[in-house]
Amino acid sequence: MITVDKADPLSSDSHSLIEKLSAELAAITGDSGKSNFTIDSVDGDRSLWVLARNKKGDAIGCGAIRPLTENIAELKRMFSDRSSPGVGKALLTFLETSAKNMGYTELWLETRYVNHKAVNFYMNNGYVSIENYGPYIGREEAVCFSKVLRD
Repeated sequence: MITVDKADPLSSDSHSLIEKLSAELAAITGDSGKSNFTIDSVDGDRSLWVLARNKKGDAIGCGAIRPLTENIAELKRMFSDRSSPGVGKALLTFLETSAKNMGYTELWLETRYVNHKAVNFYMNNGYVSIENYGPYIGREEAVCFSKVLRD
């Protein structure tokens, strides 16, 4: 059983998962992803940091949303340590539902083409490729996705 709940992004569990994610991204893409994310960017009213935990209470995944516009939130720092099946889906479902409840109508995200697992995961969960936005404009290694949030 996997539970997902709002969490403190400054907790030791959060820090540990962020570091694991950054190391994995660096190994896959050559970039840790830290340059486009800071903990304080998920500190606002319409932002959210969550942790996924297994039945023993161990933190096994994380993710965040933060505002891009009034209606669009950005999905950031999605990570599963893959110790339990379904962690990514549980995180994504929780974050999508939370974004809808916060008044967002769409989620955007960026990953790298070379990160095949992430690209396939998002496509398999209803995300479609969009033009690169913000800091990803002109970055050929980046691929951006969007999903319209429906009831």
